[in-house]
Amino acid sequence: MAMTPGGDDNMMSEINVTPLVDVMLVLLTVFIVTAPLLMNAVPVNLPRATADLSTTQLESARVSVTGDGTLYFNDIGVSQSELDARLRRVAGNADATVEIFADEKVEYGIVAKVMAATQRAGISRFTFVMLPEAVR
Repeated sequence: MAMTPGGDDNMMSEINVTPLVDVMLVLLTVFIVTAPLLMNAVPVNLPRATADLSTTQLESARVSVTGDGTLYFNDIGVSQSELDARLRRVAGNADATVEIFADEKVEYGIVAKVMAATQRAGISRFTFVMLPEAVR
């Protein structure tokens, strides 16, 4: 930088925001890519169906049943007896609901046992989570 003897220096006084914008775009991209991965920690192939979407948010527990019949309660592997105990604990909340994520290849009998365990625990509200069917 050359200085003139007259004292007329043309120094830049603005902040360069380009690096900040670059970092923010990278962070945004990382969040967009990882957000869908956080929703389904247990890999389940959900069946497709047409249904109305619920707009109310209630306190809920998540029960997942994989294609081989393995049970998960809030993304933690459990046996049928452990599932019963955990559902009884959730039933203490009057607004409790259970979301059932059942793989489309799982036998109906296993899903029926999950539904029966939910009802035995005293939870009357449960929903089946499905992917929306493609509109033709």
